[in-house]
Amino acid sequence: MKKIIYNNPNEVENFSLSRFTKSLNKYAKISEKDIKEALRNFDQYENMHVSCLVEIGVNLIEKSAGERAAKEYFNEHAEYFDEGKFERLRRITGYLVGTLDRWNDAKKAEEAARVKHSVNSAIDDAERLTALETQAFEQNIAYAR
Repeated sequence: MKKIIYNNPNEVENFSLSRFTKSLNKYAKISEKDIKEALRNFDQYENMHVSCLVEIGVNLIEKSAGERAAKEYFNEHAEYFDEGKFERLRRITGYLVGTLDRWNDAKKAEEAARVKHSVNSAIDDAERLTALETQAFEQNIAYAR
């Protein structure tokens, strides 16, 4: 049986799927199937730190009920993290960042100039081509059709 380790290495208990499901369902209705799928990455480990469960919970709740509910869940379990605050991380130009406020002007310009991709993009190819040409013109870059 998988063990959950808390901040003190002597604090260990058996993992209970029903207990974990119950704690998540206070914030969002998440199926046991989805929870098992999220836990699959940890099947290879005999022990797991409680912070891993909290991160899994935050991700599942955010997908089902949004960021507000995920923050509430995280704040309830913040004691298992060093800083105890919720910060959204984004991957921007190869860096994991929460905000851009500490970036220099060159890095901010790089972020502003990058092409933003979307899975659910409703822009057709003609609009995308026009946008690329405009962007190239604004940055004084040669663009060949």
